[in-house]
Amino acid sequence: MPGYTQTENDTPDNLIAGDLKRVTDEVVVASGQNLVRGAVVGLVTATNKLVLSASGATDGSQTPVGIMADDVDATAGDKTGPIYRTGEFNQDVLVLGTGHTIDSVKPTLRDAGIHLKKVI
Repeated sequence: MPGYTQTENDTPDNLIAGDLKRVTDEVVVASGQNLVRGAVVGLVTATNKLVLSASGATDGSQTPVGIMADDVDATAGDKTGPIYRTGEFNQDVLVLGTGHTIDSVKPTLRDAGIHLKKVI
């Protein structure tokens, strides 16, 4: 297939669930976070850095703003990485923070242009 090179490490994860245009953005992941592809992230208002969104947070990160497009290990310090800002995603493979459910994040993500659905 033109424009695609398969390597021995390619492992399908079924995160992408449709043809809706995906828009990515380069962001800063906060120190101490080890986020995997498919993690639902929120923005800490005071630092403008991303963490795994948890419903009980009170720093702004309780509101999901995107889905990690790749793994980003920022345990040793802030690190940049990509998130999806729009697209269609398989809700059954997302990584959710404490207190979140698919039903609790779906409306907020939909308003942001991220659509979650079951893949058959």
